[in-house]
Amino acid sequence: MYKGDDHIVDTMDGLKFRIGPKSFYQTNTKQSLVLYRTAKEFAGLTGREIVYDLYTGAGTIANFVADSATKVIGIEYIEEAVKDAVINSRINNIKNTSFFTGDIKSVLNNQFISSNGRPDVIITDPPRAGMEKDVVDSIIEAGPEKVVYVSCNPSTQARDIALMSEQYRVTKIQPIDMFPHTHHVENVILLEKNVG
Repeated sequence: MYKGDDHIVDTMDGLKFRIGPKSFYQTNTKQSLVLYRTAKEFAGLTGREIVYDLYTGAGTIANFVADSATKVIGIEYIEEAVKDAVINSRINNIKNTSFFTGDIKSVLNNQFISSNGRPDVIITDPPRAGMEKDVVDSIIEAGPEKVVYVSCNPSTQARDIALMSEQYRVTKIQPIDMFPHTHHVENVILLEKNVG
C-alpha cells in the first residue's frame, strides 16, 4: 500500500506549481528560476502578445510568462502533464492560458492557429531529441516575430535552428548551468524574424 500525495508542489517567483509523476519539471529548481526569467526576458513581452508554449509540460513556462501576455497557448503530448498545467493556472488564478493535448506536429496547423490566434512569440522547450522537422516547418509557417528556443541539448538545438535560418536569425544566446559538475547545460536562444 502506498501513502502520501500523488504530486509535489514547488513555488517559484510567487507561483505554485503542482507536479505529477508524468509531468516534466526541471530538477534544479534554483536554476529553473534563472532559466524561466531568461526565457521571459528574451521573449520581450509587452502584455499585448499571443504566446505559444510548445512542449509545455506542466505549464511552468506558460504560467510564468502569462502575466506579460494577452494570451498563452500551451501544447503538450502527455495528457497528465496538461491536466497539471490547467491546475497550475487555476491555483495561481491565471485566466489567460489555454492548454491542448496532442502531438505538436499534428496540433500546430493553420486551423489551430486561426482558432487561437497567430502567435507573436513561440517558446519551445523540446526533449533532448529536439523538434521534428514538421514542428519546425509549422513554426516557420506560423511566422512569429520571435522564437525563444530552450534546450538541454545544444546539438539538436543547432540542427533545428539551421532549418530556420532562412527566416530567422539568432540574436541572443544564454547557456544556464542546470547540472553543476557535468558537461550538460540548458541553452536559451532568441531567434528573430529576418527583415526583408
